[in-house]
Amino acid sequence: MQGSRLQQCARDRVEELPGAGVQHPFGPDWDVFKVRDKVFMLMTEVTGEPIVIVKADPEDGRALRDQHEDITPGYHMNKQHWITLHPGGDLRRSLVEDLVTESYLLVVENLPRAKRPVDPDTFGRRDR
Repeated sequence: MQGSRLQQCARDRVEELPGAGVQHPFGPDWDVFKVRDKVFMLMTEVTGEPIVIVKADPEDGRALRDQHEDITPGYHMNKQHWITLHPGGDLRRSLVEDLVTESYLLVVENLPRAKRPVDPDTFGRRDR
């Protein structure tokens, strides 16, 4: 997926996620996506290419990095809990959408129940 398409795909998915929004706490070069003031995705081009950074379960992140050369440890983030999606390779739109959704749900499930905009056990789960 090309860089601008990669970021637009991720941005489009965020627009479908209840309670999610973008902020710029690190300046105009970083789009920081949050749900209830907790970060679940970042986008930037400071690396010279448009990248998307999302949370991932550590085991899932390891498997994704092994399967896709365009997925690397999280840029400027905890390498165990974050992954970076790079443009130009074989990442499909559905995978990017799923990774954005999963990142969002990883944050939502750690929120107090009263603050959760969705039920993380059922929202967006295609396999349930």
